Amino acid sequence: MIKGIRALHPAQKKQATPLLLLHLEQVVHWLEHDADQAAAHQDLATLLRSRRDMALLLIGFWRGFRGDELSRLQVEHTQAQTGVGITFYMPHRKGDRQHRGTWFHTPALKKLCPVQAYINWITVAGIAQGPVFRKLDRWGHLAEDSLNANSLIPLLRRIFNRAGVSGDLYTTYSLRRGFATWAAANSWDIKALMTYVGWKDMKSAMRYIDAADSFGELATGRPLTSSAIPHAQTSSVADNS
Repeated sequence: MIKGIRALHPAQKKQATPLLLLHLEQVVHWLEHDADQAAAHQDLATLLRSRRDMALLLIGFWRGFRGDELSRLQVEHTQAQTGVGITFYMPHRKGDRQHRGTWFHTPALKKLCPVQAYINWITVAGIAQGPVFRKLDRWGHLAEDSLNANSLIPLLRRIFNRAGVSGDLYTTYSLRRGFATWAAANSWDIKALMTYVGWKDMKSAMRYIDAADSFGELATGRPLTSSAIPHAQTSSVADNS
């Protein structure tokens, strides 16, 4: 009966649109400009929001974290060094049934660097412990509790829309899918990608990666898929490992 229903009413499985590196760069440049203007005018609320949002985007993308993982990051479980890298410890996560905890490391990059974005954020916010990403009201008052994972999608869409990128295309899963697609386009093998992101199951990993069908010089134009990332957009990032 179920097979019959599927045959009569075929439905395409919905997946989050991968965040293009081009769009990530556009949004980060806009946030950087916003932070510079806020610092010049001593607008602490805008400065805090810009720094937080920049760190959220860059860590979410380059680390491939889900929304709930971003909301659970703790300052005391994070170590960052400018020009070197950043390490996150997560006491428990999806798939870690024994609660053994997991370490995640990301290197510093020459541009769109998650390490420097994190350091800039916790420095201006004066955070020494507790949640990394917190609620912030319009007056710049920082909450003690973390951002709710369910609030991240509307937050990200507001950031994208303000930066001139269509936010309706993206969700928090777009950060992870965007990184996975970027990594595949930059010749990461599936084992390296699974180890880096923390996937245990091959099927889970493959759901995040768009197949790269290349016809070389025979192709008449750019790929039709919205998730394809041209080489020119990815070659500027220094560290692919």
